[in-house]
Amino acid sequence: MKISAVILAIVAGTVLLPQTSQAKTITVCTLLADAKTGETLISQGDCQHRASAASTFKIAISLMGYDAGILQDTRHPVWSFKQGYPDWRKEWQQDTDPARWIKYSVVWYSQQITQRLGKDRYENYVRAFEYGNGDVSGDKGKNNGLTRAWLSSSLQISPAEQVAFLQKLLRHELPVSKATYDMAPKLFDIGEQASGWHVFGKTGAALSQRPDGSVIKGQPVGWFVGWAEKGERQVVFARLTRDTTRPAQPPGFTARDAILADLFAKDGQF
Repeated sequence: MKISAVILAIVAGTVLLPQTSQAKTITVCTLLADAKTGETLISQGDCQHRASAASTFKIAISLMGYDAGILQDTRHPVWSFKQGYPDWRKEWQQDTDPARWIKYSVVWYSQQITQRLGKDRYENYVRAFEYGNGDVSGDKGKNNGLTRAWLSSSLQISPAEQVAFLQKLLRHELPVSKATYDMAPKLFDIGEQASGWHVFGKTGAALSQRPDGSVIKGQPVGWFVGWAEKGERQVVFARLTRDTTRPAQPPGFTARDAILADLFAKDGQF
């Protein structure tokens, strides 16, 4: 595997180096809010801290894809893997549809959607969504924002901004079609928890970055963002973590498992 492919694989949370005895996961922020009223229910840590959107950006990409007519339903279109696409997971080296794209977090499928959108439509959607810092320029000097902006690159978002974006999604306040609102959430169904909360969400993993955009090796960040429904209630949430060294499993999985246990395993009062 080429060095560049290894770096991208680490960004996607698909290749992990051996964990050391000093490894520690730090929760940067846990944020939970009522989807309808906007009331903050839980706020712990630095929820204004921005990090790479990573694979959580697939929620936004799915909205763009359905609204633009590129995506049709959970099973169409089916696109075939081609040589030259990111291929570090065996599951990525085969035909992929929207459901499989999200299940296995297939980087090349995201890139096929954004390339079909084209630079102008892609940038217009990000701007209209008011998504994070809105910077889709990509790696400095490489003109690759259409395919790389969200991969430990220019597109940064905070937990507070993740929650604000998801609230707009659930309130139908984004400039997308009704069919898009009906279709996109189906891709992110995590399932009903023992507490009765039905959870939807997306994990993400990325390299930590300095304020100037340069990456900090060996301290990946993990995301789990989404929403949960129970009866008439809807809540939105975001958790951002940082590991002190390479963890044993993808950081986004750790963030997901922790927030499911902390917030939705029992019928907590919030």
